[in-house]
Amino acid sequence: MMSDATRRSFLGKSALAPLAGAALAATGGRLAAQEYHIGGADVKLGIASYSFRKFPRPKAIEMAKELGTPYINIKDFHLKLDSTPEEIDAAKKEFADAGLILVGCGNVSFAKDDEADMRHKFEYAKRAGFPLIVCAPTAVTLPKLEKFVKEYNIKIAVHNHGPEDKHFPTPQSVLKVVKNMDPRCGLCMDIGHTSRTGVDIVESIVEAGPRLLDMHAKDLSDPMVKESQVPVGEGKLPIGRIFAQLVKMKYKGCVNLEYEVQADNPMPGMTKSFAYMRGVLAGIQAAKYPA
Repeated sequence: MMSDATRRSFLGKSALAPLAGAALAATGGRLAAQEYHIGGADVKLGIASYSFRKFPRPKAIEMAKELGTPYINIKDFHLKLDSTPEEIDAAKKEFADAGLILVGCGNVSFAKDDEADMRHKFEYAKRAGFPLIVCAPTAVTLPKLEKFVKEYNIKIAVHNHGPEDKHFPTPQSVLKVVKNMDPRCGLCMDIGHTSRTGVDIVESIVEAGPRLLDMHAKDLSDPMVKESQVPVGEGKLPIGRIFAQLVKMKYKGCVNLEYEVQADNPMPGMTKSFAYMRGVLAGIQAAKYPA
């Protein structure tokens, strides 16, 4: 359960506070469908399977089902990039049989200035049915991905990786390159890494606009320290304002929880994170459309 201080830290004095609190209490720790249609927005709460990196695919699928959301972005731990077509088909069937919806893959590196390598990764995504590739290109390779986006009709969302990233540390560094590219070329904003660069997360969402194609959610007890990750709602990132802005701009993509700590036992923290995000969105929904 969240303390009153923690709850205030992300909702502040907003009128959403009692609504979100009631919504959280109503969940009873059980997670329902993770899709919110609010004022033209279509926010889907999903999972970045990197959160399950210590577990094989069958166990990762089991854990995803337990969290109660069908939306999942697949990291290559759970479907290798060098898989054969038959292996991809088998994995795709496993996900489908479990009721999971593949919203993308990644993070996928495009470090090589090699079009054969790029094509191989798009072929992988096409075979698996991924509509989007969360990716880590370089300043050289990113412009070259556009032709594959057009050819395969698969979106790319460049993941900003914070101060350590030599190519795309901030959302703004991504937007500077993709702004004149095909609309299917955009940003996967990692809110934790964004925070650590010192830029304003909410303003960065505003700047991204329709180029925001995907989002990785997490929380930090110290907004400038990568290792301070905690369950969403227990840190200091402006989670309430982030979701309010997504609704305001009628965001129609996924917010995928990327839980990078407690890798051997991520479920307690992930369960708390989903309950909190559900509460925030339910509060926004109730405030916008009161009964």
